[in-house]
Amino acid sequence: MKTMKAKELLAERYGKEGSESREKFREEAYSYYFGEIIRNRRKELQMSQEKLAEAVGKKRTYISRIENGEDVRISNLLLVADALDLSLQLTAR
Repeated sequence: MKTMKAKELLAERYGKEGSESREKFREEAYSYYFGEIIRNRRKELQMSQEKLAEAVGKKRTYISRIENGEDVRISNLLLVADALDLSLQLTAR
């Protein structure tokens, strides 16, 4: 059985770093990750999608799309994070 490093596996499956396919994968992975954080926190607070949607002035279906990693805009992510008492931190690499 051949072992691979994570970077090699990512390059094989999604293309080299900086390639269009790799960037698409990275964006989708972040959207999924943010969605999971939002869903878990909402459930931790025992809040329905409907209640969260009301708190941020959106429809329940929009919250569902965020949680499924389908539609994450930074401005809306900030609204949702605030409603869930989460903070976002941006740092330079």
